[in-house]
Amino acid sequence: METYPQFPHFKPVELADRDFIRGKFWSYQPEISELTFTSFFIWRTYYQFQWCLLDDCFVAYCQRHGRFFATEPVGSGDRPEVVRKILKFLQAEKGEASPTIERVDRTLAAELEKAGGFHLEPVRDYFDYLYRTEDLIKLPGRRYHRKRNHIRQFLKQYRYEYRPVDKESLPGCLDLAARWCRARRCEEDLGLLEEREAVLESLKHFEALQIQGGLILVNQRVEAFALGELLNRETAVIHIEKASPELPSLYAVINQQFAEKAWSKTTWINREEDLGEENLRKAKESYYPERLVEKFRVRLAG
Repeated sequence: METYPQFPHFKPVELADRDFIRGKFWSYQPEISELTFTSFFIWRTYYQFQWCLLDDCFVAYCQRHGRFFATEPVGSGDRPEVVRKILKFLQAEKGEASPTIERVDRTLAAELEKAGGFHLEPVRDYFDYLYRTEDLIKLPGRRYHRKRNHIRQFLKQYRYEYRPVDKESLPGCLDLAARWCRARRCEEDLGLLEEREAVLESLKHFEALQIQGGLILVNQRVEAFALGELLNRETAVIHIEKASPELPSLYAVINQQFAEKAWSKTTWINREEDLGEENLRKAKESYYPERLVEKFRVRLAG
């Protein structure tokens, strides 16, 4: 029988952990985009995730730039008590004077408010963008006129083919990712380098992660792709979306096509956060989200 680390003994996130961690998250039916195994796995180097079980809850902490913080505990245990324990662990064992749990959802925030003894702070840069799938497919009404126009202009100039991502098309996706990085000078931007690593991890382990993908071929070359999965029974989450820098209108095309071809049976699509980046925020707002999914930073009160 498989055994998993028990608090305070942590281990790195590995591909072999997928079914167990995914099972924990799926039982919870999360709203926030972080609570997928894929997110933990493709960003594991960036965040240096370490995880274990504490009172039947999955708990993880991260290390960035010499700071330690934890992620939301997920499981059937007493979560406010688990939060207290992990924050005190970070304080006592990792030397964090004011340890935090980042990106806590509204459900846990309500549990912590009821329990008392915590300080909660909403962090707008982390809020997820939640859209109606039908809106992203049909792009209805005047407010989506510009998006429809982008697609029409593209169709006037190019013939394309949409396909699901599979093993045979992965080299083409990797080639596009490399071309995108050359155009954006990823090697000069630490943030883009870190994102590139996550994109490469998602493609190299595409089959093992069991995620879904869609791509656009123009002249038999991959010029756009998107990767995502079910976040809960009604919601898909889009982890990665890339399009050729030479064909910017393709972002509108892959967005619409991936929603239609892969996620038409879902009610919602979560397109993750903007991290406070102005251009990314404008792009996400231009699709008119139904609402923003709140996330909170949590500290011990006092």
